[in-house]
Amino acid sequence: MATDLHIHASFLPHDDPDAALAFYRDTLGFEVRNDVGYEGMRWITVGPVGQPGTNIVLHPPAADPGITDDERRTITEMMAKGTYASIVLATTDVDGTFERVQAGDAEVVQEPVDQPYGVRDCAFRDPAGNMVRIQQLKAP
Repeated sequence: MATDLHIHASFLPHDDPDAALAFYRDTLGFEVRNDVGYEGMRWITVGPVGQPGTNIVLHPPAADPGITDDERRTITEMMAKGTYASIVLATTDVDGTFERVQAGDAEVVQEPVDQPYGVRDCAFRDPAGNMVRIQQLKAP
């Protein structure tokens, strides 16, 4: 059975919309698709140039009215440790991408390395502490 499903949007929390925007737009080179404010909060949608159907929504982490104060504290603590959210990106040149992102003053977690499970990758933290892993695409 064929399916017509694709990933349209993923969500990552931010605790500073301007810092998130600078990282995803200026450092990673994503384009801004939407920037919406509501009651002092901002939801910013970004995505890779040339891939209009792939979006990352940078959102206030505890905006959901169903979240309790304890859950809000847990989310804040996990974001501070960098264990709350992550995303994996891919490129044809992980070493070149690493150099470019590192020059943008991003927090380096791991320099490019060949992993035992068959990929070459590197890792950064975005301004909110989210893990951003970048993997090398294999040549066809």
